[in-house]
Amino acid sequence: MNQQPSTQQSQSTRERQERVRQQMQQLRLDALLVTETPNIRYLTGFTGSTAMLLLSLAETVLITDSRYLTQASQQVANPIVLVEESYFKTVGQVIERAHVQRVGFESAALTYQQLNHLLSQVEGNVHWVPTSQIVESLRMVKEPEEVQRLRRAIELTAEVFQTLIDQIKPGVRECELAAELEYRLRQRGAEKMSFDTIVASGERSAMPHGVASDKRIGQGFIVFDFGIVLDGYCSDMTRTVYVGTPDARARQIYQTVLQAQLHCEENMRAGMECKAIDALARDVITAAGFGDQYRHSTGHGIGLQVHEAPRLAKTADGRVPAGAVVTVEPGIYLPEWGGVRIEDMVLVMETGCQVLTPASKELIVL
Repeated sequence: MNQQPSTQQSQSTRERQERVRQQMQQLRLDALLVTETPNIRYLTGFTGSTAMLLLSLAETVLITDSRYLTQASQQVANPIVLVEESYFKTVGQVIERAHVQRVGFESAALTYQQLNHLLSQVEGNVHWVPTSQIVESLRMVKEPEEVQRLRRAIELTAEVFQTLIDQIKPGVRECELAAELEYRLRQRGAEKMSFDTIVASGERSAMPHGVASDKRIGQGFIVFDFGIVLDGYCSDMTRTVYVGTPDARARQIYQTVLQAQLHCEENMRAGMECKAIDALARDVITAAGFGDQYRHSTGHGIGLQVHEAPRLAKTADGRVPAGAVVTVEPGIYLPEWGGVRIEDMVLVMETGCQVLTPASKELIVL
């Protein structure tokens, strides 16, 4: 087991680790094994794709392999242990050296097979405790620097979409628009897309997750739902445009979705139940007679992952804390006709929310 020296630790990283230790003490844990990659990044700054982290009451140890030695040494202030044979065997050695007995593990991250493999590698009297959302609950409340990264990501996303509008023409394929959009975003500095780009036109716009196909653009709505990763943080934005001349029904449905989103953004605030925020948007759409055509939740948290806690849904438990960044994305979807969705990212505050997405929400007619 080869332990490497570390760099200087930032104050935010140190504070995050201490907040996890406070939760560990409440659960009577001696250590927590962190295996979710975004959680490892949040707690240490390590951006590699393969690692594990053992956070005990006494120290924090990053476990990774030789491919990431240089990267980890530059990014991580805590002790680094290199894997010699296997990750689970090395984890077992680190746990034995730490002399811990009650070790929590992220129950949503380890498969049954992985857990059994881990148990076989750890000797001594170790009691394994399944845990849920320890780090994720901390990640819900964004620090000022995190908010700035999210703001930069969504500003770039909106800015580049504006440059694509003149490319949206009848006959162009959905996949061509998606490719051009992604190319322009990467040109401007995006690390990658935060999820598969949705470009759904005509009847396909009634598919909430209509990933871009080879269908050619014709008359009707086009839903663009896309996002990027910039400096580790995600963006998520949806705008719906219309090609041709929208009739009264199309304008009514668009305005209903817009009114639902505005009503939600104007009335949501920190401390509200997640399901109550969902209802702010859903009730407007239901009152207009389209409740059965609103087929998904109103929003979700966003940060190091494009979908993270909290979830704004009619079945969601819990409340939204001040400092959370969430999406607000109501929609109406009529099979064999089309659909509309409008999505912003917002910062939730005690007195309301601040919309981070700078793009206009007026219907664009092309």
